[in-house]
Amino acid sequence: MSSIFGHAVTSIALGKAYSAEKESLNFWLLAVYCSVLPDGDVIAFYFDVPYGHLLGHRGLSHSILFAAFLGVLVAYFFFRHVGRFTPRWWRYALFFFLVTLSHAISDALSNGGLGVAFFSPFSNQRYFFPWRPLEVSPIGGLTYFFSSEGWRVIRSEFIWIWLPSILLVLVSTGVRRYLIKRKNASLTVTE
Repeated sequence: MSSIFGHAVTSIALGKAYSAEKESLNFWLLAVYCSVLPDGDVIAFYFDVPYGHLLGHRGLSHSILFAAFLGVLVAYFFFRHVGRFTPRWWRYALFFFLVTLSHAISDALSNGGLGVAFFSPFSNQRYFFPWRPLEVSPIGGLTYFFSSEGWRVIRSEFIWIWLPSILLVLVSTGVRRYLIKRKNASLTVTE
């Protein structure tokens, strides 16, 4: 899995790319929360649930269905003000689905664990992507990051998460600015 930091950075970059509007602090906190929530399944270890079990680590909470359910749930309870089931409301649901799913995707790009049960609860088959550049971040406390292995994880995430996230924000901001200039130029020409 990516570290909590990697998941948070991904969620913020996706939010900056996804929404041109000035979003509330709630939006950003929910984005980060959704990006790390799937790892709440580690609690199963304390109840002797095996890693490969449906409710084990990288099981149901890492599935596409869970991400979709959480995206709709977050939109339903936290974005009532935009009008439920309106196009804007569905955009929020889609965003939180994508942020939650980004967790499973980054875990499937890591070099450790048993893989991700993307299709749970219909199948508990675990998957990795063929290309797995991310160093797996072990389950444990933050003190781990001050070890040599922790620094290896941070370096890996800097290359494969932080830099692409920064690039995503820069490109999406540049595209937005270009489209606004183009729109303004076409309005000026037609006036």
